Amino acid sequence: MINENKPVIGLSCGDINGIGLELIIKTVGDTRLLEMCTPVIFASNKVLNFYRKSLPDINFNFSTIKDSSRVNHKQVNLYNCWEEEVAVSPGLLNDTGGKYAVLSLVTAAQALKEGKLDGLVTAPIHKKNTHSEEFNFTGHTPYLKNLFEVPDVVMLMVAENMRVALVTEHVAVKDISSFITKENIISKLQILNNALKKDFGIDKPKIAVLGLNPHAGDEGLVGTEEEEIIKPAIKEAKHKDIFCFGPYSADAFFARGQYEKFDAVLAMYHDQGLIPFKSLATGEGINYTAGLTGIRTSPDHGVAFDIAGKNKADEASFREAIFKCIDIINARKEYANQHKNPLKKISAAFVANARDEKITEE
Repeated sequence: MINENKPVIGLSCGDINGIGLELIIKTVGDTRLLEMCTPVIFASNKVLNFYRKSLPDINFNFSTIKDSSRVNHKQVNLYNCWEEEVAVSPGLLNDTGGKYAVLSLVTAAQALKEGKLDGLVTAPIHKKNTHSEEFNFTGHTPYLKNLFEVPDVVMLMVAENMRVALVTEHVAVKDISSFITKENIISKLQILNNALKKDFGIDKPKIAVLGLNPHAGDEGLVGTEEEEIIKPAIKEAKHKDIFCFGPYSADAFFARGQYEKFDAVLAMYHDQGLIPFKSLATGEGINYTAGLTGIRTSPDHGVAFDIAGKNKADEASFREAIFKCIDIINARKEYANQHKNPLKKISAAFVANARDEKITEE
């Protein structure tokens, strides 16, 4: 029996010359996914069929729709974002790939904003061929922040054993320190704290904050940001009922496994957070944009032009991004229900406390 109350998940196709559509076909080709959600692919018939022919072992079917709010819950849906013929060149970085990646993303994201989708999973794009005067963004995250008109968002990497958030994202190393301000750190901590509660179901999140400089500045000997900016930000965040600690020296923090003691880690810049995440994360990592009213996830990798069109792409991270999108949709509903019914929240807290006391006694 088809459950029409399943979440509707939009899938943007990413660069049409990358691995995005291969990932999508391999993921939604498993019909068991239809028991969990209703997928809507934002691309075109012709481009989707191009990749379907290169994956003959996958039994993949779809239903074409003209309105993203009127979906077929019995099948995978395709919303045609364009009708014209497009030359697909797997593995090639060109303007065509960027143009249609942006068209797919913009169409899908607008559907998310309008409430026609319950969540959005984005396939990888390449910044080189998507950035333009019309699309003046360095990636998905700043674009979605602008579209949803929110003051700030957080790029949050999620795996089974760790969550790593970033203060700065795609910023040149020489410019990073200019973005490390008390206001920015507090803003990221507030968004992260709220997301951990609402989107991941953690009542009292515990957050670690990393330093910017080697050895977290060595008390001002190797940079002053820790003493002048990061510590005051942590102190103020605690006054806002955010359970955060630090700043920690990044190398020792990850090497000694201290991340296992926290619900999330706030890194100061991209590689400080992403290198240990991709090295130490267990299971399939995904990227989540915290702070939006809509829900967006993505795999934790890029377009992989080197294997595009060769049936070599591993869809595990993309599949996990869909699963996590569904989990967050359900977590938000549960959070909303608990706050509508305070007795339910009190009951859940009572059960949790009783469990903790039992464990302590044992």
